[in-house]
Amino acid sequence: MVLHVDVISDVICPWCYIGKRRLEKAIAAIEGQHKVRVRWLPFQLNPQMPKEGISRREYRVAKFGNLESSLELDAKVVVAGETEGIHFAFERIERTPNTLEAHRLIWLADKEGVQDTVVEALFRAYFTEGRDISNRQVLIDVVAEAGLDWRKAEAVLDSDDEVEAIKEANEQARRFRVEGVPFFIINGKLTLSGAQQPDTFLTAFRQALAST
Repeated sequence: MVLHVDVISDVICPWCYIGKRRLEKAIAAIEGQHKVRVRWLPFQLNPQMPKEGISRREYRVAKFGNLESSLELDAKVVVAGETEGIHFAFERIERTPNTLEAHRLIWLADKEGVQDTVVEALFRAYFTEGRDISNRQVLIDVVAEAGLDWRKAEAVLDSDDEVEAIKEANEQARRFRVEGVPFFIINGKLTLSGAQQPDTFLTAFRQALAST
């Protein structure tokens, strides 16, 4: 039996990275019993963000009112990340990027069969290495390191390929009333919102399997 999991996510959402780890634990727990196919779908938390991004400090202060509140929230994420083996290094992040181009390459990576690896690489590059994934060359380097052909990545970024598909996927997510990410859709029916614990995923898997 195959389980299909669609993950609506943005690569600048730390809880999406944590949710990825917890989903992976749940998948590992049923390894050998069922196959799980995961597909990453786009959601832009900041669709109006300038293409070149903005200062993360400026963005966070505008969003949360002051730097102290931002730092407190970051600290909570760091603690949650450590439990999942993720070492968030927010102090390295200088800019909050526009993620449209990253999503276009994630879409391409799905077609090329390396989507999960590319998603992982983008999360790691942004959250632990502090790389500016709104910078075109940095973005191409990251996805190429993850196994995506850099020539194909460049060709996509040089064209309008996938732009409409990304916009349509964003609209579909909002029609699904997705207001925050991560958001998980299992077998096209069951939904989970937020970075749930592995046991919650396993319960949803069992429910999905029982209904097929």
